[in-house]
Amino acid sequence: MHHKLLFALAIVGILGGCSGLPSEGPSAMDISAADIESLPQTEYIFVPIDANSANVAGQYRLTEFSRNFKVGAPGNGQRLGVGDRIAVTIWEAGENGLFSTVNGKNTNVESVVDENGMIFIPYAGRMRVAGRTVETVRQNIEANLVDKAIQPQVLVNVKGNVSNSAVIVGDISKPGRYPISLRGTRILDLIAGAGGSKYPTYETVVTLKRKDRTATTVLENLFDYPGNNIFLSPNDNILLAHAPRSFTAFGAVDSTKEYRFESRTITLAEALARAGGLDDKRADAGGVFLFRFEDVEVARQLSDKVDLQAVSGYKVPVVYRLNFKDPKAFFYARYFELRDKDILYVANHPTAEFGKFLNIIQPGITSARSVDLITR
Repeated sequence: MHHKLLFALAIVGILGGCSGLPSEGPSAMDISAADIESLPQTEYIFVPIDANSANVAGQYRLTEFSRNFKVGAPGNGQRLGVGDRIAVTIWEAGENGLFSTVNGKNTNVESVVDENGMIFIPYAGRMRVAGRTVETVRQNIEANLVDKAIQPQVLVNVKGNVSNSAVIVGDISKPGRYPISLRGTRILDLIAGAGGSKYPTYETVVTLKRKDRTATTVLENLFDYPGNNIFLSPNDNILLAHAPRSFTAFGAVDSTKEYRFESRTITLAEALARAGGLDDKRADAGGVFLFRFEDVEVARQLSDKVDLQAVSGYKVPVVYRLNFKDPKAFFYARYFELRDKDILYVANHPTAEFGKFLNIIQPGITSARSVDLITR
């Protein structure tokens, strides 16, 4: 009887230390026990995956370019810059004028905009053209010749458009400097003109640098959200880089590792299948979690506990929970799409922790029983 009492006390002591058992991560209770009410706003927000949250998350739009670069359709004409080569044709109404002869009533003059932004036109002199439109330059030349030529008419054509161009480099078929057309050139126009990306659109990242501003998005977002397909400005720099998207699976799944998307989209159901599904012996079907950062605008639609001081562009840590004990969860999982660098975690079921506990104390139980038999 004495030995049985000691054995029971030992078991109680070990049970008290169950929190120290080896584990791949927190339990479902650890993640959601605080019910988020007591969490400070600097922590994460907790969101059950249901029809509403799946719909809100699905409406997420990547608008990095349209948000950072407010460029509309060009309407003021192209502006000349240093290095541009222009051709000026001047007509006169009569013969024997400054620019007309018996054989013809016009003269062609070619000029390159110098480092000071100036060109020289005979009898019109040196004039500044950098930063001005072709039409403005045409009018200025014509005005300077009114008292010197016979009813002059002027036409200005751009032969070499150096200043109105953009550079594209990286994982592109034909990198280089490309001119921006008079009607305006969008990012996709330039990418197409340069031969397109060497990799699938969903594995290609586009970075646009304009002066001191930079933004990055996935190439396919230029198709999906036309607002991102903005007009280019002179001297824009575009970089295309191969950047496969991925998610990481942890916890009670068949294979814990990082997985590449390998397709344009991947749903939560597909991601779990890629990870081997929930482990029958360990997984808590009610404890499937997805960790990600959401834009503050999206987070506010998911929870009223988002910091009211958070501004646009601020990222809010969000923990989504899916409960597969509810049959509707399978429909939500089919609809809910993953994003790059999402973390998928399946918590261990409490009975799995108890199984670990039994494995630990099994040698002690065997020894205690042996001692009890010997002392009888």
